[in-house]
Amino acid sequence: MKRLEIDLGERSYEILIGQGILAQTGKLLFQAVPTSRVVIITHPRLNRLYGDKINRSLVREKLKVDCIEVPEGEEYKSLEEAEKVFGRLLEVSCDRSSVLVALGGGVIGDITGFIAATFMRGIPFIQVPTTLLAQVDSSVGGKTAVNHRLGKNMIGVFYQPKVVIIDLETLKTLPRDEYRAGLAEVIKYGIIADSELFDYLESQAEKILQMDAACLEHIVKTSCAIKAQVVQRDEKESRHRMILNFGHTLGHAIEALTNYKKYKHGEAIAIGMVYAAKLSRETGRCSDLVFQRLVSLVEKLGLPSRLPDLQADKLIELMRLDKKADNEQIRFIMTKEMGSIEIVDHVSESILRKVLEN
Repeated sequence: MKRLEIDLGERSYEILIGQGILAQTGKLLFQAVPTSRVVIITHPRLNRLYGDKINRSLVREKLKVDCIEVPEGEEYKSLEEAEKVFGRLLEVSCDRSSVLVALGGGVIGDITGFIAATFMRGIPFIQVPTTLLAQVDSSVGGKTAVNHRLGKNMIGVFYQPKVVIIDLETLKTLPRDEYRAGLAEVIKYGIIADSELFDYLESQAEKILQMDAACLEHIVKTSCAIKAQVVQRDEKESRHRMILNFGHTLGHAIEALTNYKKYKHGEAIAIGMVYAAKLSRETGRCSDLVFQRLVSLVEKLGLPSRLPDLQADKLIELMRLDKKADNEQIRFIMTKEMGSIEIVDHVSESILRKVLEN
């Protein structure tokens, strides 16, 4: 089992990465946050796949366990669904010493973290991510949120888990399109911080698509290490942490305009990264070679690279509402070369419209 630590003072915690460590969840949870009461929050399908294994590990530690199921789908990452979970927590007599277990992908991790941060003004939770996207990105760093109809992740709070337990074997039951979608966030880390990781993705693309165990361990550990370094430097996104949003400004707008149904999150981010690089090229920040390498890798890993038929004006309107916007000025993370990016606070709408329409 590989261990990485996020050093945030009293909010520090470990990221644990291994094969088959789901069965150790009870012991690892108790080591991180001693308790007698645990509530698992997960999707019905994941409960069928992993519920018994995790439940047995928790019972072995003499913990009382309940489970709350949340339907699958981005549309359920909402205040309405959170309200239902709050009700169930009260019905099963949860208190401030109870611990929530987020078993699932980004939707489960985000809504569970939001609920943990706000229930009784804050109770502990741990992340047990089961998708590649959640393992390399959303489970690490303490961002929690639910969506609003006008924008993604608009209602939330920074709230760190007590431990992140990453069992790479859970990826074997992941649908192939979900797995490929998660690779978008791995590509992102190569672009923003690690040119060697980008080179590795290019050279090992076929083995990565085949879910080679050694490749998986390498890309997950490397991605988590990069994210840990960024979060340690800027926990609450005052500036530096914004680099993690490369591709997300446009990606979130695409998701919202397609009602969170046409694209998986990683697919929308892949398109967003391509157009962020296109904008970078258009403004003279990166070469055509950098842009072409990104497009080639995105397509090689089975991700979309072309913007759907959406009106540029509507995309721009939503991007003005993005959390990273500044006084309605659109902020973009742009690439200069592999492993090097720039935060650009005010992007010309005329240039942005040109990039979106061509």
